[in-house]
Amino acid sequence: MPDTLPPPHFPEGKPRVIVTRHLAPSVEARMSELYDVVLNTDDTPMSREALIAAMADCNVLVPTVTDKIDAEMIAGAGSDLRLIANFGAGTEHIDLAAAAARKIIVTNTPGVFTDDTADLAMVGIIGVPRRIREGVGLIRRGEWTGWAPTAMLGRNLGGKVLGIIGMGRIGQAVAHRARAFGLEVAYYSRKQLPSAVESMLGVRYVGDVDALVAEADILTLHCPLSEETRGMIDARRIALMKPGSCLINTARAEVVDQEAMIAALESGHLAGAGLDVYPDEPKVDARLIAHPNVMTLPHIGSATVEGREASGEKVIANIRFWMDGHRPPDQVLSGLF
Repeated sequence: MPDTLPPPHFPEGKPRVIVTRHLAPSVEARMSELYDVVLNTDDTPMSREALIAAMADCNVLVPTVTDKIDAEMIAGAGSDLRLIANFGAGTEHIDLAAAAARKIIVTNTPGVFTDDTADLAMVGIIGVPRRIREGVGLIRRGEWTGWAPTAMLGRNLGGKVLGIIGMGRIGQAVAHRARAFGLEVAYYSRKQLPSAVESMLGVRYVGDVDALVAEADILTLHCPLSEETRGMIDARRIALMKPGSCLINTARAEVVDQEAMIAALESGHLAGAGLDVYPDEPKVDARLIAHPNVMTLPHIGSATVEGREASGEKVIANIRFWMDGHRPPDQVLSGLF
């Protein structure tokens, strides 16, 4: 794959860049210096119609995970659209094959949210077994009657099995943190890690999802959304989980069958769940909100000042490489032309 591309030409000397959501002030300020940029200062999510109009009027589109860009939209995009510089690591909301067919480069911002997302996963891994949400609710409702030997009993972490599905950057960061809490870490991933990395992390590989699910006291998901992983944690696999186990999802909502999860929570088969993603965001199923031991977080896995600034800086770097006739460092390889 060559590292250089035909340098793009811009009649006004700068590429026209449209950004679909409000980004960090420092990022927007730098973009304003470098590009002919259109910013979304009120942060209202773009409708499909607005995205189509934007794609007809720019050289570079900077979308986020909230922007669904399908094949029809890409096929109808303006001839000047040459780069989709995604803000965020996930690209399942973009039809990569359609972009490749139009010779539109797609980039993302991998790595910058690894620690932030791993930290948030640990909130659920620690908080759900200890019934933190339920305890906070008691205090806030004024219903706490004081300490008692058998009140608010949760489960400790030491010696429990943490099952990790997906052992990329975030899964490995979670494993590193989990060992400090005395958890035994087992994992499933499409490819087994090298033995040296397994030894460094103190983890063991389980080559079958069913086997991992069945032995985990806490199951945490860190896999991308694909046809292989969509609905992976379904009613059958949830039934395989230990009675009283916990499920943590900071990855993608569609990896889990939400109805099956809710049924298991309501029956008590699952003791609780820690969720940062939902299939109909920003709507959250009322049954999840009502359950005393479901930590419902508003998709904040990457929500740190440092992470969002670093992601914006990667977007800027990808655009600048492309402007200079070089392949951007974070070009997405799937569907590469």
